[in-house]
Amino acid sequence: MAEKQKRRTVVFYKDHFRAFFLKQNTKVQDKIIWTLNLIEELHTIPKTNLKHFENTDGLFEVRVQQSNDIFRIFCFFDRGKLIVLANGFQKKTQKTPKGEILKALKIKQEYENEK
Repeated sequence: MAEKQKRRTVVFYKDHFRAFFLKQNTKVQDKIIWTLNLIEELHTIPKTNLKHFENTDGLFEVRVQQSNDIFRIFCFFDRGKLIVLANGFQKKTQKTPKGEILKALKIKQEYENEK
């Protein structure tokens, strides 16, 4: 079977995402990996999987649902093809917690300052 062509590369920045990922159960981890692979491979990513986060400068959210649980992983693009994962959280309300948004923006700023 031919290996799928990557259109983008997903990378972790420091341990922000990894800490969240390791706390999840195996089914959730598998679904996150499946979603990240989709983002790397598909030419056009469905908004159900990756969506620009409104009123932010380049912040996106990876959207993952495993049965009734909903998870979000903030990320941003670097040079168009590189997707940098910031923080992740389990979404329990309709509104995204302001603290998670601020955390993601801080991580993005930190990343850009280090480049």
